[in-house]
Amino acid sequence: MIDLCFLGTGGSIPMPSRALASLYVRVAGKSVLIDCGEGTQMGIMRLGWGFRCIDALLLTHYHADHVSGVPGFLLAMGKAGRTEPFDIYGPSGLKYVIDGLRVIAPQLPYPIVLHESEKKYDAFHVIGMDVSSFPLNHGIPCTGYHFALKRLPAFDPDRAKALQVPVSLWKVLQHGESVEVNGKTIQPQDVQKGPRPGISFLYATDTRPAPDIPRFGQGTDLMILEGMYGEEDKLPLAHKNHHMLFRESAQLARQAGTKQLILTHFSTSMDDPEVFMENASTVFPQTQCAKDGMCLTLQFPQAE
Repeated sequence: MIDLCFLGTGGSIPMPSRALASLYVRVAGKSVLIDCGEGTQMGIMRLGWGFRCIDALLLTHYHADHVSGVPGFLLAMGKAGRTEPFDIYGPSGLKYVIDGLRVIAPQLPYPIVLHESEKKYDAFHVIGMDVSSFPLNHGIPCTGYHFALKRLPAFDPDRAKALQVPVSLWKVLQHGESVEVNGKTIQPQDVQKGPRPGISFLYATDTRPAPDIPRFGQGTDLMILEGMYGEEDKLPLAHKNHHMLFRESAQLARQAGTKQLILTHFSTSMDDPEVFMENASTVFPQTQCAKDGMCLTLQFPQAE
């Protein structure tokens, strides 16, 4: 399963009840952050899931509302006792930005490993998930991320018995390792049932509608898209600032056939994003607005 928590759901500048962009993602006790706006440290402290278990930071782009919390966050991880290398991923310009931010956080008790992507599409692996990055339309290099957590096929005890595998070796096979039985090598796939569906979600904010969003969001369990503007009359402003309306995000979710849509990254012009929910839900009913501190869990499908 995948645990998600919205540490900050605001855009541009923080509000008393709305910190800037950051999402905490946890799988089997390991975690990553997506973006690190102002207030991220406090959000992590309120959440209580910890700093030490965060192994990577994925940045979508380098506007201040998405990176202004980075120096304090890096220092907080050092205070929490981290000594292991820490990975930071992002589009073109990553080294320049992180070097600049680290002027006020120069000494850390752990090394930072930068993964700056110069490609439009990239793929990597973090905390057990396969991650694919794709370009967005924000006027500067900006990246969306698709996350997939695969699930191993179910173990078939009947096959294991037929191959005379001792019960004491079942766990070894379940963990993906081969075993020797009566001089014969038994592979994990020899005692597995058919494939089982995994979990996937997509994160894309700070963008105009782009064809890669529904393409990468196809059949996902969740899409997290920006809800910068709720009102329809804000469309000219959305074009100018390279953002989306509630309705436009909902249209992308409908095109993708995702199971649910959560809107985030709200403009300071909206005190209560829920007021404009109908503009999205009439297009894609399985829509909700995120709030700071909101958590949810994506579970593996029950049927095998």
